[in-house]
Parts: sequence; structure tokens; C-alpha cells
Amino acid sequence: MKSLPLYSILLFIIFLIIWEYSASFMSELVLPAPTVIVATLVDGLQSGYFIPHILRTLSEVLLGLVIGCVGGFIVGVIMGEIEFLRKLLSPYIIASQAVPKLALAPLFILWFGFGMTSKIIITALICFFPLLENTITAIQSTDKQKQELFHMLRVTRWQTLIHLKIPNGLPGILAGLRVAVVLAVVGAVVGEFIGGSDGLGALIVASQGMMDTPLMFAVLILLTVMGMVLYQLIYVLEVTVLKKYMRGNKQ
Repeated sequence: MKSLPLYSILLFIIFLIIWEYSASFMSELVLPAPTVIVATLVDGLQSGYFIPHILRTLSEVLLGLVIGCVGGFIVGVIMGEIEFLRKLLSPYIIASQAVPKLALAPLFILWFGFGMTSKIIITALICFFPLLENTITAIQSTDKQKQELFHMLRVTRWQTLIHLKIPNGLPGILAGLRVAVVLAVVGAVVGEFIGGSDGLGALIVASQGMMDTPLMFAVLILLTVMGMVLYQLIYVLEVTVLKKYMRGNKQ
């Protein structure tokens, strides 16, 4: 397992060599070489051209992620605890998630304008469902014997939720957070595709209009790096929280 990263790096290098060689036989408009893309990326970063767009997209991603995940967690806890609400709201929540967000994006832009608000709302809606679904599942899958023990000790429902159900459900809840953070980048870019003059998604649309394929690839690299960094941060948070939880259980 330790040698896996080395194999991955070698595979990536081979892929870049093949790409560079293949690009020499094609137009830059169709397939730019990796060296051309890297040059475009470095030039854009050094000149500061990419910075405002990165900050705009990152702001939309983080705000949408926080709003969507907090909302999904709270609603998930309530629905996981109250069966009546779960049965009442589940069909509507599933129906809302069945509608493609790309189809709703023009409507949100019409309601909330071309600024950050519409993109944040789209991102929040996309992040909402993974946290909601995982939280409901985590709350419902709490060990029945532990619940009976808490009941015998006359622990209140609120205390059982805080000290048993949520801590026991942390692995599932945090797994939902990992899914949501990747989808948050998708949500922000989708919103920028439909309407926006700033952000990495809008920059992709602009590069398409200018037929600047190297710029398009450079922006895709930035989005990929952003998604991977955010994912790794959530992964580190997950490992840290779960280690503390396991240590607390042992004590």
C-alpha cells in the first residue's frame, strides 16, 4: 500500500508524456500540450488574473457548503428523531433533489440576481441532501441496546441525542460532509455557468467564447486543485474528530 502513491505518480507522468506527444500532432484549439497549459496557468497566477476569480468561487463554495451542511444536519437530526416529520417531509425532499440543479439555476438567478447570492443558494441546495440523508441514517442506526440502557438510566431524549446518537453517528455524518464538499465546487461552477461575470465557472465560459483552450484547461486545473484541497481538509477533520471520539470511548 505504501508504494501505491509512487505507482500513481508514474502513471501520471506517463499520461503527461503521451498527452504532450499527441498534442504535437493536433491544433492547440483542440488539445493544447501540458506545457502550454502550465505556462498559461503560471502566467495567470503571477499576473494576478486568476486571483479574483479563485476568491469569488471559493467564497461561494465555502458559504454554500456551510449553509447547506448546517441546514442538512439540523433537518436530518429532527427528521431522524421524529418519525412523523420524516414520513411527512421525505417525499418532498426527494422530489426537490430529483430536479436537476442546472435546470433550477436560471430560476434562482431570476429571483436572486447575478451576484453571489444565487450561486450560494444553488451550492447550499446541492450540499444539503448528502448531509441530510447521512444524518438521518446515522441517527436511526444507533445501537438499540445502548438506547435501552440510556432509557433505563432515565436519560432524557435530548441527552440521548447529544451524548449517544450524534457521537455514534459521526462516521456517517462526516462521510456525508466529504461528499458535500466535492459537490459544493460543482454547485458554484454551475451557478457561474448560467449567470456570472466573476468566478472560475464564468472564466471557463469566457475562455470558450474566446476559443482559448489552454485557458480553459488551466481553469479546470484550478477547480480540481480547489476540490482536492477542500476534500483533504475535510478528511483531516474527520480523522481528527473520530480519533478524539475513539479516545473518549476508551476512557
